[in-house]
Amino acid sequence: MPNVYVEPQPTGRPEGTAITHYTVEETNGKSIDGKEHPTQADAIAAAKKAGHKPLVARVRNTTKGNPDHWRAV
Repeated sequence: MPNVYVEPQPTGRPEGTAITHYTVEETNGKSIDGKEHPTQADAIAAAKKAGHKPLVARVRNTTKGNPDHWRAV
């Protein structure tokens, strides 16, 4: 099961702005399902259902290659 990233959107939003949805992406930034998930829990469930190991962001501005920015769920 490959890792995928549960990304809050919009990416790069300024401090204090709201998260509008979440996406589930591969390392290259490609969505695994092409959907906008309304909650982080929904995105995690979709990733697990597709057979992936989801990682969620620990910080606001993330880099997919940096393990300090992600935690497994």
